Amino acid sequence: MTVLLAACSPGEVRIALADGDHLLDYAIWRPGAPDGLGDLHLGRVEAVLPALGGAFVALAGAGSGFLPSRDGERRLLDGDAVPVRVARSAQAGKGPRLRLAAEDLHDQTDRAGTPRLVERGPDPLTQLAAAHPEAAIVMDDPGLAATLPPDLRSRVRLAEAAFPEPLLAQVEMLASPDLALPGGLRASIHPTPALVAIDVDGGTSSAGRQPKQHAQFAANRAAIAPLLHQLRLRNLSGAILIDLAGLTSRKRAALRPEIEAALARDPLAPRLLGFTALGLVEILRPRLRPPLHELLAGPHAAGLVALRAALRQVAAPPHRLPQLVASLAVVGALERDAAARTALAARAGQPIRLRADAALPDTAWSLDHG
Repeated sequence: MTVLLAACSPGEVRIALADGDHLLDYAIWRPGAPDGLGDLHLGRVEAVLPALGGAFVALAGAGSGFLPSRDGERRLLDGDAVPVRVARSAQAGKGPRLRLAAEDLHDQTDRAGTPRLVERGPDPLTQLAAAHPEAAIVMDDPGLAATLPPDLRSRVRLAEAAFPEPLLAQVEMLASPDLALPGGLRASIHPTPALVAIDVDGGTSSAGRQPKQHAQFAANRAAIAPLLHQLRLRNLSGAILIDLAGLTSRKRAALRPEIEAALARDPLAPRLLGFTALGLVEILRPRLRPPLHELLAGPHAAGLVALRAALRQVAAPPHRLPQLVASLAVVGALERDAAARTALAARAGQPIRLRADAALPDTAWSLDHG
């Protein structure tokens, strides 16, 4: 039975789509720092750049995004007010990708042409719930449940802990670049600014009485589905290259049916482009929301981990929130995320005190009861 599990902590909701103990999909939602996918903006054209095939458009509170040109679309001029939706969230150091919106927002244009956010796009919980209308929603935070739309609220079942232990273990493994696969194989996942490189190592796959090539082919075939499922769970996107373990180019190409079958189960419909001259599997998966490794890195992520740790300490004497001593970057990120601090105060019964220490590295923090 498919169920949506929402484990809530101050500023963050970890969402798992599960069938029993099998993790089908995973997402992180930060209500105070949404990724912006699907947001409707009334933007202002900053610069039309024919050489780049588009224009940069200023957005309210989100810097600027890139709007590609399309044949037959209206011709834009610098300073124009233009309705746009975010088609791809900001990620990999690049701003959001935009598309022209169908909505007519001329009545909302002020004389200064000031950009404004008109409507938020669906958050990951809403999006997954819409894609799986039969799934109950299990949440561990009644406060957040009360803020959901009525159609989602009617599906909510409250629980003390949203994630059972087997699923929690699977979720925690997603933070590691290393992955154990069937047949004794192991994979190492290495995101780069240009692509995601995945190296599959033979490990113990050639053990036993089978000829080495037969054993490795069988092990690679068994590993294809769980390996490619990790693309979905970790939201690895863009260009993806996979170096399978110890197979000739001809043997690797023979795995095409298994690869295509595994990709067909992914809602984002990634494509197998083929095999490179070196025999690497070449996959293209659409970029929409930021990948998991980006969400788990940086000062904001560190700050939210710190808030979770602070909330756990309230349960023990002296039953008050410790002071959070953190880097300038962590304190700055939490000061910008008022929703996270408000959620912590609501659950702990008191606000947290933040103290910045300029000597600390960007993601460093500690809790001080003094």
